[in-house]
Order: sequence, then C-alpha cells, then structure tokens
Amino acid sequence: MKSRTKTTTARPLTNGSASSIANAPAETRRVTTRTIREMKKRGEKVTMVTAYDFTFARLFDDAGADVLLVGDSLSNVIQGNETTIPVTLDEMIYHARLVVRGVREHAMVICDMPFMSFQVSVEEGFRNAGRIMKETGAGGIKIEGGERVTDHVRRMSEAGIPVMGHLGLTPQSIHQFGTYRTRGITKDEANRIKQDAKALQDAGVFAIVLEKVPASLAKEITEMLTVSTIGIGAGKHCDGQVLVMHDLLGLTEEFHPRFVRRYATLAETVRTAIRKYDSDIKKGRFPNESESY
Repeated sequence: MKSRTKTTTARPLTNGSASSIANAPAETRRVTTRTIREMKKRGEKVTMVTAYDFTFARLFDDAGADVLLVGDSLSNVIQGNETTIPVTLDEMIYHARLVVRGVREHAMVICDMPFMSFQVSVEEGFRNAGRIMKETGAGGIKIEGGERVTDHVRRMSEAGIPVMGHLGLTPQSIHQFGTYRTRGITKDEANRIKQDAKALQDAGVFAIVLEKVPASLAKEITEMLTVSTIGIGAGKHCDGQVLVMHDLLGLTEEFHPRFVRRYATLAETVRTAIRKYDSDIKKGRFPNESESY
C-alpha cells in the first residue's frame, strides 16, 4: 500500500503564540470525490477493498486503502448466500455504520445500494440513498446499471450524494444474464457498455466500477472518461482496482477466478490457531498461571 498523504492544518492558538501552529502535528487528508478526481489527473491509482465491520475497516484504513466498499457481496461472504440478491437495505446500513466507525484517518467509505433499493422508482432510490448517507456517515453510494439508472444518478448527485457507477458484470442482474461470463466480448455489448459509461459520467457519477470486462475495453473506457474507473477483472489500465477482502486475504478457498490475487492465506492461519487453542485447552496448557488471576 502507498503511504498516506500528510497535510498540516492550522489549529486554534492555545497560548497566544504562533509556535502552537508551527508545532501542530500533521493530519491525514481524508479521501473525497475531489481526491479521486485529482488522483486520475496525476495518474495515481486508487486502492479499493471491501469491508464489512469495524475491525477490518480500522486495519484497512491504517494500511492506507483509499476507498472501503461496503459491498452487497456481504450477502455471499458474510451471510452465505449464493447471490447478492437477498441482502437488505437495513443490513447494508448496519454494516456500513460499522465500517464508517472503524475509519479514523484516510479512507472514503462507499455503500452499495442493494437489489430493490432503487429499482422501483427514482424517488424511492433517492430516499434510500439518503437513508444510507444519514444513518451511516458514508461518503457515497454505489449503484449498478447504465443508462437505465441515469435519472437516479442525476437526482442523487444534484442533492449532494456522491454516486459511483457499476458496469460490466453486474451481480444484481445475474438472473437476467444467467451466467457470470465476461461482459463486453461482442462488439454490440462493448459499445453498449461504452455508451452506458458516458451516460453515467454525464449524469454525475464520480467513478465507475468495471467488472469482468476485457482489458482492452476497460482501457478504452478509462481513456474516454474524465471520471475514474475502478477495475475488478478488467485489466491494469483502470484508474484503480478493487477486490473482495475475503478473496485477497485468502479467507475464501473455493473461489478461484483468474482476477483474484491472494496476498495472504488466512483461512489456514485461522484453522491452525484454533486447532492449537483446542489442543491447549484439552491438554490443560491454557490458561497457565500467568494468564490467571
């Protein structure tokens, strides 16, 4: 992870001396939509990872992740469902509140709008997005879809709700697609995704997730847009990358898509620790005298 950008901010004088400002400790700049835009201009990549609770949010923020996504993937990795469809708005709000509470310095928190929280109407989607912002303290929301959700995006953006788009493989539409295959392989589908990306930008999104599309298509879209692209299975040319925390930490072992790189093998680490704990208890080695009162 890259180091966090430090900036010194003025503080109120406590003793009438300018030295109290000069000696003030540096503070970390919180990532905002403006930060994401500036990073694209500088060619600096955005690091995004999913998070679902206080503890991991604190760790990821400390490590320097730019954006924490409270993804509706919690339906899969937290709740054990086969798709993202079952997770509810109230459940998303609960987990987003925990993640926001865990961030103390750097990361921006984005919360997914789950299935049927925006599909009924623009106004219902707007109200639900407002609930997320008010009840969690998140920095924005993410919504799946292209031109069909541009009215939603425009309504939210005009009201001051930062919106991240999501194109390509959109898991909430899995029953419509019927497969998790790569999107944008055909010329017609690639053109459709490009049109959707431009429409989302025009409607006011500050970034767009591109999931499981050819790297060449993601590159073309990234160069075409002024807003940032965040890739997952979309090659290296996007303005940033996102992975599900359980995948990159090696907590899920049965899921092996080609776009996942495991940076740890925590599943085996956890099993080893619990086996040792179990053995120490059964053999009377835990707790010892120094661990007792």
